[in-house]
Amino acid sequence: MVKKIFFFFAFLPLWAFSQKSNTGAWYTYLGNQKMGAKFTFLSEIQYRNYNFGGDLEQLLLRTGIGYDLSPKANFLFGYAHVLSESYKTGFSDKINSSENRIFQQFLIKQQEGFFYFSHRYRFEERWLGADFKFRFRYFLSLNVPLNAKQLKRNAIYFSAYNEIFINTHSSYFDRNRLFGGLGYMFTDNFKLEIGIMKQVLESKSRNQFQIFFINTLPFFQHKQIDGN
Repeated sequence: MVKKIFFFFAFLPLWAFSQKSNTGAWYTYLGNQKMGAKFTFLSEIQYRNYNFGGDLEQLLLRTGIGYDLSPKANFLFGYAHVLSESYKTGFSDKINSSENRIFQQFLIKQQEGFFYFSHRYRFEERWLGADFKFRFRYFLSLNVPLNAKQLKRNAIYFSAYNEIFINTHSSYFDRNRLFGGLGYMFTDNFKLEIGIMKQVLESKSRNQFQIFFINTLPFFQHKQIDGN
């Protein structure tokens, strides 16, 4: 019953919204999995569409290795590849391009009562054909359980984030993304989030329907050795 309520209230408003607007869709798998006591492995796939499927805008593949500085702080070094298909102005034809990135990020988690916050600071070194660029990103997220006191199995929760992108060259503002939606925890290690994200660029903006599949199941558990 809890799952049915979640899917009804998550999909119905979004479906109605999509019928009235020029909305794209981004489908994301995000794996962030423990490898022993300190190390983590990041695996991410984003399939971004101009519509709800079949008209590719971008395919993003991202991976990395992280190290836990504490239970709530992690440093990660990673690599990403982005394939883009952009429409020519006034034409139905597309232009294909690709980008390679390396990045460094620092993640901090905090909890204040029912409010779960995450702060992510990411620095990117980007190769776009013959161009090389730096970019800084700050991501702030908030999760609030709605039918439980904690984020655990069977919890429905409100999910929101804002991420701002800053360039290091003359046009400093790159973009901003603001998201709001609902999440459901199938288990303590697997959850689903559904919502609407508004992306604002320097000269335009667009709404994106987003679905996140998030997997934090450890590759293997760290076992403490009994010294007795």
